[in-house]
Amino acid sequence: MPDVIVSCVNIHKSFLMGREAVQALRGIDLDVLRGEMVCLMGPSGSGKTTLLNIIGGLEEPSRGHVIVDGENVVALSEDALSEMRLTKMGFVFQNYNLLANFTAWENVEVPLALAGVGRRERRRKVEYLLDLVGLGDRAQH
Repeated sequence: MPDVIVSCVNIHKSFLMGREAVQALRGIDLDVLRGEMVCLMGPSGSGKTTLLNIIGGLEEPSRGHVIVDGENVVALSEDALSEMRLTKMGFVFQNYNLLANFTAWENVEVPLALAGVGRRERRRKVEYLLDLVGLGDRAQH
């Protein structure tokens, strides 16, 4: 049997816009296998970001459930959600949220420190990651 890492069952999400209910998601079913690469595509406003936010526990579905690595995301406490995001997920935001008062180096280093990575290993990883995306020379910006 395939190793399902993410399972969404009958996900619905609605928002109130003024007095009108907007149905952002209607009955989404999705299984993602461990190691599988998935691309969500669709026009603006089709619910891609909403679905990703629900999978990551940033938003709750109006109906349905999400299982990530065997855990029901909707039932997790805020602390457990934070731990899940720290250890099991990576996010790429459309509107990236860098800390404005931090350098590029510090913005990369913070999540590593939160994950308990030692100082020497953090330094190595930060240098590698900044170089990987062509920002090694801008580490102090």
